[in-house]
Amino acid sequence: MTDSPDTDLLAAFWAYEQALAANDLTGLDHWFLDAPDTLRAEGDTVLVGHSAIADFRRGRSGAPARVVERVHVVRPAPGVAVVTAETRRQDGARGLQTQVWQHTDAGWRIAAAHVSAVSAPTPDDRPDPAVWRVAGRHQDGRPLVASTGQGPLAHIRTAVKDLFAVAGQHVGAGNPAWLAEAPTEPTHADAVRRLLDAGAELTGIAQTDELAFSLAGTNAHYGTPVNPAAPGRVTGGSSSGPAAAVARGWADLGLATDTAGSIRVPASYCGLYGWRPTHGATPIGGLLALAPAFDTAGLLAREPVLLRTAAEALLTSSDAPVPVAGLVVDEELTALAGPEVRASFEAACRALALRSGLPLARTSTGAAEHLEEWFAAFRTVQAAQAWEQHGGWITRHPGALAPDVAARFENGPRVTAAGRAEAEQILADARQVLDAALPPGTALLLPATGGPAPLADAPPEEVEAVRAATLRLTCLASLAGLPAVVAPLLRVRSLPVGLCALGARGTDRALLDFTALDFAASTTESRSSTHG
Repeated sequence: MTDSPDTDLLAAFWAYEQALAANDLTGLDHWFLDAPDTLRAEGDTVLVGHSAIADFRRGRSGAPARVVERVHVVRPAPGVAVVTAETRRQDGARGLQTQVWQHTDAGWRIAAAHVSAVSAPTPDDRPDPAVWRVAGRHQDGRPLVASTGQGPLAHIRTAVKDLFAVAGQHVGAGNPAWLAEAPTEPTHADAVRRLLDAGAELTGIAQTDELAFSLAGTNAHYGTPVNPAAPGRVTGGSSSGPAAAVARGWADLGLATDTAGSIRVPASYCGLYGWRPTHGATPIGGLLALAPAFDTAGLLAREPVLLRTAAEALLTSSDAPVPVAGLVVDEELTALAGPEVRASFEAACRALALRSGLPLARTSTGAAEHLEEWFAAFRTVQAAQAWEQHGGWITRHPGALAPDVAARFENGPRVTAAGRAEAEQILADARQVLDAALPPGTALLLPATGGPAPLADAPPEEVEAVRAATLRLTCLASLAGLPAVVAPLLRVRSLPVGLCALGARGTDRALLDFTALDFAASTTESRSSTHG
């Protein structure tokens, strides 16, 4: 991390955390203030005095691994700091570790600590028809396409978004009128075939927002999937079905699409890992298009190592990655998120820099000053391309789309040739700015969404306002064709929000490696529990 007023404090906190991971009793004794009124509290037990705390530690035999996801720092007085760490165990249980640190002649020491744990939630496993259009294993125990049993994805249960061709099935695109006219697909889409060739099973075809032109995760025809990570709230879209299936444990992997955020938003709302690839880095043959200049085929998963393994099956290039060597935060872009998200984001960046050991720099990418112009250009080109793809069908089927989706498509025919050409030039200039700001080896950290998932019964105007705010964060990767990986590292109250790492063009493997290695290191090195 770059030097800050908290550098020495965070170094002491992290050394204490590493002592916990190693069950290093000498180290743990070192970091607690050697005083008769030093305090440690957990559950209904309060230990007072350094000796009592040391005796307690010697009487236990370690605990399960945990990940430090966020670190908050408050300085109520000179020489005093309160550090609160939010942690997650491998079983999904969460914990809080709050310490009062006091600066002494020997450096920072813990004067008081309190730890608590929350059990992992029990998922609601009732059938949800809003998740699947064609259910396989969940209904009768048999997948649509069985695993070969061979390859890196052997027996990995995969939910495929209802935009990809599946041999012997129809593409429904989230709309019953479209489904009624859809032909039977003779072959699998290229991305489906690659996952099957790697050993995955095709568990079922999962629902999508209509024609993928939404970020909400709602569907007027098939319903709104339950979000197990945020009950009563939407999953996000348009990859709503794959996200819900993976979040509920009905699938291990979701094959999805991302044009303007349709993987990254559901990943953020559902507490998942998500990957939007470099534009053109994964095959899109057999995929129903929305806006080809921005469409990508990517993935959702609960674990980053599986995400990285499955991505390898989809990536068409074999270039060696340049490892992520530096993290960047642009505070003008971070300001686009709500205040609670920003606070959690800062805490997560602090913890990420500690876990990875990578420098964290705060700098301007030059994007914020142009963002409104770029965003308008992106929406112009997206609307024009979407109308080119589906305008004829929409004209022949008046009233077939939900009003909010229809309104987005109706922007397409209003785009003039001159307006489109101007927007395309603005986007070309934007790509140059972002390419210069993000050389290989650099990851730009952003909140994946402006806030947590909206309530499922939120009024349409609120949903649209959330969509517009989030698009300003997601449009950067989309308009520049850059890779992005979302990790479930933020929390707003009890709700998940994703942290997005944006990389240079073609550095998908580096971003995925960074996410997977950071997770692996933090779970294997932190041999502690909710106990602090």
